[in-house]
Amino acid sequence: MTTPLAPEKLEAARNASRRSGIASFIVMDVMAAAAAKEAGGVRVIHMEVGQPSTPAPKAAREAVKRVLDSETLGYTLALGTDALRERISRHYRETYGVSVAPGRVIVTAGSSAAFVLAFLAAFDAGDPVLLPDPGYPCYRHILSALGQAPVMVETGPQTRWMPTAQQIAEAAQRTRAKGLLIASPANPTGTMVEDGRLAEIAAACTQNGLWFISDEIYHGLTYGRTARTALAVSDEAIVINSFSKYFSMTGWRVGWMVVPQRLVRPIERLAQNLYISPPAVAQVAALGAFDGLEELEANRAVYARNRELLLNELPGAGFRSIVPADGAFYLYADISDLTDDSLGFARRMLDETGVASTPGVDFDAARGHRFVRFSYAGSTADMAEAVRRLKDWRR
Repeated sequence: MTTPLAPEKLEAARNASRRSGIASFIVMDVMAAAAAKEAGGVRVIHMEVGQPSTPAPKAAREAVKRVLDSETLGYTLALGTDALRERISRHYRETYGVSVAPGRVIVTAGSSAAFVLAFLAAFDAGDPVLLPDPGYPCYRHILSALGQAPVMVETGPQTRWMPTAQQIAEAAQRTRAKGLLIASPANPTGTMVEDGRLAEIAAACTQNGLWFISDEIYHGLTYGRTARTALAVSDEAIVINSFSKYFSMTGWRVGWMVVPQRLVRPIERLAQNLYISPPAVAQVAALGAFDGLEELEANRAVYARNRELLLNELPGAGFRSIVPADGAFYLYADISDLTDDSLGFARRMLDETGVASTPGVDFDAARGHRFVRFSYAGSTADMAEAVRRLKDWRR
């Protein structure tokens, strides 16, 4: 008969795991604080979260209505429905002029699941992975939770907020990294990598034995330039995309990835065990969304107007230094002349103006204390109201 553990040892034995000790995703904490304000009757202008204020396109919603009473909507194949995989393959041919076999397309439960699958398929525990800094925080948090090692590559105005091929090669040699992940357009900066540099980055990955993971979830949301897929410069790239941003389907939780053929079966095994399959109803909606491009382009036109309004008006509210914003729906503002505490500044902004923003420390632990990110994915009327409140606040 075994001796029971003493109460103090029993409590210690049931602590949360070390791998769960990752930092919070601060933007979600800001959302919660904003929701608490709204529950108290305050009208909040949401500029904190990268979420379209528009619903899924009508074509997507109509597609779902047609199947709700006629289909069981049970499990699909782990890699997604054949119809959606084929339509995504066609999307690459029509949008980028790139041929992608449907068998290399993997439908996922949002791009978040795609990152988990890509990291598990490409990297072992302890493997270093290069990430741009600033960057989307969940990249490094997911890697850390999986026991992998995020390695930050600092970017800034001198590199137009994107890593260079030389930086990547030097970091790979110094750290023995196994992969690189970049996003273009990027979160939080909205900057895009130039076509020539994209090819140079892909070549640097090949020369240094790195997996090249390209986050393309903001493709379609560009202003003056067209985004280029990494598949145009490397057939070995792992490309991740989503129906959340351009397609305005955040809550449907459906994304996709395109991978080299040799990774399809390993990722299929992982997907079977971790997720069984992507949501069936979300895949129906995603397939229908491709028939709603006119509506989606109208949404993008709203973002373009919002972007222009904020670039013109935010300097009058004290936000004078804004990173060049080629795409996505974010402005990353340097507030070092206003504060050295972006977390406290964003909290005061919410409390005193009802405008929610995301502190830069979510994206850059070293320098983010002097930046905030504004999302302009809401209505133009809300953007104008936010500017009015901020100007009154800064007087």
